Amino acid sequence: MLHKTASFYTVLLSIFFLTCIPPVHAKILSPMEVAERLQHTYENTKSITAVFSQVTTIAMSRRVRKGAGNMTLLKPGKLRWDYHTPDKQVIVCDGKKFFMYFAKNKQMLIAKATDYIKSDVTYSFFTGAGNITRDFEVMPPDQDIPFPQNGSSTTIQEEDLALEDSHVIKLVPKQPHPQVDYLHLWVDTTSFLIRRLLIVDQFGSITDLQFRDISINPTISEKLFSYTPPPDTEIIEN
Repeated sequence: MLHKTASFYTVLLSIFFLTCIPPVHAKILSPMEVAERLQHTYENTKSITAVFSQVTTIAMSRRVRKGAGNMTLLKPGKLRWDYHTPDKQVIVCDGKKFFMYFAKNKQMLIAKATDYIKSDVTYSFFTGAGNITRDFEVMPPDQDIPFPQNGSSTTIQEEDLALEDSHVIKLVPKQPHPQVDYLHLWVDTTSFLIRRLLIVDQFGSITDLQFRDISINPTISEKLFSYTPPPDTEIIEN
């Protein structure tokens, strides 16, 4: 859920606005109530699979990065993102280390998971290491949310952004964060799972992650979190 093309808001970080009007059949909740229910949902979720799409606009340029693939989570601490487009990337955490494979560069980066727990808000939240109400100021969403460009001269249109049956909240880190200025979350009104995550960093770069086909508590093999790259891969370990 990668300015680091592999980090969780370019995901890798984790979704989700234009006006905060919940569906007429959904109970109106305060932002804090939404955050508390969201936290409770993920604390009681052991595994998740989902299909994701991602658009990132790089600040101070018109560069747009897009990606799509599959995400798998298994607590405690195991996570895998498989980018199928535009280039194959595999991001795996076995709970101790992160393995980030880039097929285009024929490289795999390896880093300690503890480094990402502290620096990557998406990882810490999905794996249960983070706490929304403890770590963030919870607010109503902004009226004008800076969505990333879609690759043309216009922003994504409202009809593409509107996720029905979603609560929307804004989160601002209570302590300065090296990679996150603030976030907007779109939270499903029934399941209280994140459907969309919009992350703005300190430099104004924007990452938009959307999730669909979400499956809760499926059976997942531990073997999925072990990845062996092709034999011609350069290994770089921090």
